[in-house]
Amino acid sequence: MPQLNPAPWLATLVFSWLVFLIVVPMKILAHIYPNGLTSQSTQNPETAPWTWPWY
Repeated sequence: MPQLNPAPWLATLVFSWLVFLIVVPMKILAHIYPNGLTSQSTQNPETAPWTWPWY
């Protein structure tokens, strides 16, 4: 039975894992994000208490 011969299936498995582990991450990491990171302020913003108009 040819299904039990591991030679062609092993090569296909190894090649597909090489594609997933080498080619795909490089394509994903090559994307450029249009919005760069901005540094956040360490100070807390001043907040005003809410004035409820129905009280």
